[in-house]
Amino acid sequence: MTKAVLLAGTNSGVGKTTVSMGIMAALKKRQMEVQPFKVGPDYIDPTYHTAICGKPSRNLDTFMMQVDGVRNTFSRYSSNADINVIEGVMGLFDGMGATETASSAHVAKSLDVPVILVVNVHGMSRSAAAMVKGFSEYDKDVNVAGVILNKVGSPRHSQMIIDSIQDIPVVGTLPRNQDVTVPSRHLGLYMAHEQEFDASGLADFIEENIDLDAIISIAESAPDMGDATVEETPSDDRVKVGIAYDSAFCFYYQDMFDAFRQAGAEVVFFSPMEGEVPDVDGMYFGGGYPELHMAELESSKTTKSLKDLSTDGMPIYGECGGLQYLSTSYEIEDTVYKMADLFPAETVMTKKLQALGYTEGTAKGDFIRGTIRGHEFHYSATYCDKDAKLIYEMKRGKGIVDGMDCITEHNSLASYTHAHPASFPVKSFVDRCREYKRS
Repeated sequence: MTKAVLLAGTNSGVGKTTVSMGIMAALKKRQMEVQPFKVGPDYIDPTYHTAICGKPSRNLDTFMMQVDGVRNTFSRYSSNADINVIEGVMGLFDGMGATETASSAHVAKSLDVPVILVVNVHGMSRSAAAMVKGFSEYDKDVNVAGVILNKVGSPRHSQMIIDSIQDIPVVGTLPRNQDVTVPSRHLGLYMAHEQEFDASGLADFIEENIDLDAIISIAESAPDMGDATVEETPSDDRVKVGIAYDSAFCFYYQDMFDAFRQAGAEVVFFSPMEGEVPDVDGMYFGGGYPELHMAELESSKTTKSLKDLSTDGMPIYGECGGLQYLSTSYEIEDTVYKMADLFPAETVMTKKLQALGYTEGTAKGDFIRGTIRGHEFHYSATYCDKDAKLIYEMKRGKGIVDGMDCITEHNSLASYTHAHPASFPVKSFVDRCREYKRS
């Protein structure tokens, strides 16, 4: 039997991340096997989920993965858990534009899982009941099965609101507590490995103020999704793909690692900040915070070795932070740092957000072809030479320049688009790594 619940907010900033982390921690403290999930293209919240639950958190996104992809991922990883906890994104019904696509509600409907709505009730009383009523009736196909009141001012305050809410049970009332928030910066929260957070204390806070038994009971109403099969590409000629993984490069989907393995690759993690140059047949540089580590990256042995590897034909793939790092240079506050110089392009850090949102493009490269769906989020601009080759024709999103994304040179490519393996042709990349190995 699959037990699952989706924790959604009325809007961003209501505390659903803290509540989700706390419920995961409290359930884990009860010795339950908790499988975490996150709605949307988020790299940061899943690191906290993973640290708390001891299981990799999986993203669920009906735009990047489509409904079938969401259902497949959920069924694949939900069956081996006592309970599955899905953290929503933004407000419950907030999707792409005026549509439901990519919203928490769309995921809840796709999986037929019950929703617990988190409401920040600071500064309101009966109005909270009106808000809950509106959310519960807006789309009858979304089962709002419980409510958690966050930032209540006093027992009397919470009781007034509870008395005014009809038909939907209030399963928790959380008093204001500054000790259980996670600080943020320009690309979101700090990563889990960068913060010391008291999971045990958070679990106790939740246990004292939320009816976990009620949440478990609500989760039991989710349908059994069954088991999804995972097909691996059999090969006697396995290749090694190096994945840059340190404080500079840390934005990855767990599903991308799995996709490389399923395509017949051995994943080798390495640190450009430490100057590591792994013996591999291809490399992948994800996004992250390279701008915070420029001195280490500029002097890194990794940085100085990549151009020769690229010229030799090694497949190298970069996303956002990876694009910035693989450019010729990166300018931050009037200081220009020399980067790996794989592409004829220069990157400049900006004070204003340059792009945020979902992307979709048609890839027309030598071995990366087809529709690529993902997202972009960056405070930088990349300026390419006139003869630079870009291979993503963007239907949605900004990309690098003039409706184009993904610069390429030799077998190397890099884009502002953070791609998901549901559309990115991982197998084609691994096959090109295999060809390079044989050459």
